[in-house]
Amino acid sequence: MWSCTNADSALPRGELASRVLAMPTDTNPRGDIFGGWIMSLMDMAGKMSATTVANGRVVTVAVDRIVFRQPVQVGDVVCCYTEIVRTGNSSITLSIEVWAMRQGQGERLKVTDATFTFVAVDEHGRPRPLRSRQ
Repeated sequence: MWSCTNADSALPRGELASRVLAMPTDTNPRGDIFGGWIMSLMDMAGKMSATTVANGRVVTVAVDRIVFRQPVQVGDVVCCYTEIVRTGNSSITLSIEVWAMRQGQGERLKVTDATFTFVAVDEHGRPRPLRSRQ
């Protein structure tokens, strides 16, 4: 079984943003978890982290360099980790890594990673400056 051997990627980067159990309803006909389900988890984890930074509503505007490294299997515990790459006037770019523990046990495996960009928006859905955290 493949595992991370790169020294800088042997452990998740960033903070744990979500953890969920992969279920049979999330699979394709082969029994592997859908990539779209993983992307959805990443988007939700990123939204939670970006909302905290923005002190308000954010929307996803871009996803870059998504790489599916390993399949996720039913019964795996799937964890999303987020790390701020940069902030702009209204944008927040996060590195998001997905790690899985087979059947919730043993070594963590990096299964997916990508860069997500979120924009802080006002009540009308228009970009707004990031609010300072107090």
